[in-house]
Amino acid sequence: MTMPSYPDLIGKIILVTGATRGIGKSICQSLAVQGAHVVFNYRAGSEALAESFGQELINLGAKNASALLFDITNEQEIKVAIDSFTKTHGCISGLVNNAGVSKDQLFFRLKKEDLDHTLEVNLKGAMLVTSALSRNFLKTEKVSVVNMSSVVGLMGNSSQVSYSASKAGLIGFTKSYAKEVASRNIRCNAVCPGFIESDMTSSLDEKVRSAYLERIPLNKMGSAKDVASLVCFLLSGASSYITGEVIKIDGGLYI
Repeated sequence: MTMPSYPDLIGKIILVTGATRGIGKSICQSLAVQGAHVVFNYRAGSEALAESFGQELINLGAKNASALLFDITNEQEIKVAIDSFTKTHGCISGLVNNAGVSKDQLFFRLKKEDLDHTLEVNLKGAMLVTSALSRNFLKTEKVSVVNMSSVVGLMGNSSQVSYSASKAGLIGFTKSYAKEVASRNIRCNAVCPGFIESDMTSSLDEKVRSAYLERIPLNKMGSAKDVASLVCFLLSGASSYITGEVIKIDGGLYI
């Protein structure tokens, strides 16, 4: 699949959380190809990985690549990292809240600590990062926020009660934030991926995989690049009249 080119993404400063694997990594790579200044966070102990990934993005064509040390559940770390970055490089005008975790378990076996952690990362973390950037957004133009929700946030899924609830909450946050900031020409949309090819899905038993595919009208799983292409569109001016939307990318799973 050839991704469209979005000239207005060249040099645009965009922060992606949860960026070093899976969909987040693909989003960063696609933004690098577009020539954006890609910013991503990492946690203590992952310095070598962050340095290597930053160089990879530069090699792909990123105007710049910056790794910020912060945990998305730590409000103070987020603020310090973002304030330091913007003083040096200028305002961030794109945000992809991608970081997430899943603690799959039947509800009656769900532990409180797993519930707390899932909501803390998937919902509260996204809100904390967005909050830390909101005043920064007022100082720049053509701001776009993309929240990575999930199709299970719309339809629910057995053994994923906490994950589904956190992703549904992210949709509510997206719509409310979009309404609050629209007058400042700040846009916010949510993306809901369905079954996407990953290390986890590639190791599925063939019968299980076939059962999943039977539920998808297009009869195939999506790729991380499919999702990254949609995110680039939403971050670009090509989607300048779209805000508060919840866009499924699921092969027709939830029609």
